[in-house]
Amino acid sequence: MPRKIRELIRVLTKAGFCTRGGKGSHRNFTHPNGTRITLCGKPSDDAKAYQERDVAKALNLNEVRNEG
Repeated sequence: MPRKIRELIRVLTKAGFCTRGGKGSHRNFTHPNGTRITLCGKPSDDAKAYQERDVAKALNLNEVRNEG
């Protein structure tokens, strides 16, 4: 069962990402080290597979940048 958009947002904020606004249903997040990601959809919507994949990639990239 796919996670909700609100759960992805919660994961990003716990990882240190800050919201930088958005337009309509789009939410833009950025991390102090430069990683950026955009999510679209209402918080109650199910996340698409590509959204979950993009969040995982952003978190992984964030870890790699923190190590180096």
